[in-house]
Amino acid sequence: MPLTIVVTAKQVLDPETPPSALQIDPSRKRMVGPANVPPVVNGFDENAVEAALRIKDALGASNVKITVLSAGKSFVLDVIKKPLAMGADELVLVQDDACENLDAFQTARVLAAAIKSMGTVDLVLCGRQASDWDQAQVPLAIAEFLGLPCVHITRKVEVKDGTVVVERVVPDGAEVIQVPLPAVITVSNELGQPRYPTLRGIMASTRKQPIIRKLADLGLNPADLKPKVELLDLYIPVRQKKCEFISGDNDEEKGRNLARRLREAKLI
Repeated sequence: MPLTIVVTAKQVLDPETPPSALQIDPSRKRMVGPANVPPVVNGFDENAVEAALRIKDALGASNVKITVLSAGKSFVLDVIKKPLAMGADELVLVQDDACENLDAFQTARVLAAAIKSMGTVDLVLCGRQASDWDQAQVPLAIAEFLGLPCVHITRKVEVKDGTVVVERVVPDGAEVIQVPLPAVITVSNELGQPRYPTLRGIMASTRKQPIIRKLADLGLNPADLKPKVELLDLYIPVRQKKCEFISGDNDEEKGRNLARRLREAKLI
């Protein structure tokens, strides 16, 4: 049987959007981008797709099956189908209204349930974190839900003789770790630039339709997916700048006046 790889992916606001173009929806406590700027696939998730494709290149196309998995309320198909254009085999979308405001814990719960429903999965690859919230919690929680070992922040992933061998990024270099399959691995941008979709890949992706799943299909009740973390407020900080000139008859007096002003402001 072919090696089965699941790669999780998230549709996010384009991180290249200028901050001045971003707005906050106070009712939903969500950042909203301009209508003319489409979302993108999270960059670290594209690194995870690239890691899966490199495994496929090494073992042979017929020996590896890559499924991309995402959860949300709605998707821009031209965006979320990019991994298919890169070379993934199928796309599974858990698309449900109840998936709009999931926190990291419940997102991992939904994704883990979807992975379990696929049967035998040998390797789960995730981006190290998402560029919208930067929490890096979902992959670790997925591993916990599935009861699998997890190695995070890796720059190289290889499958050898029923194990996965990775290079994990550490502050002063890298660690080489070998883990038995199945396992969960998070991939960082140190892996290298993800491949660009080819014209053939783009054409092939237009003919592939995603597999749509609902929470009920996974045995999940939307009422049980209440966030574990409550977001109290989301706002753009207001920054104020004030410039004060220190006067004096000479440099020595200016220095004394500056020191006095700093003490008054309790800065020294």
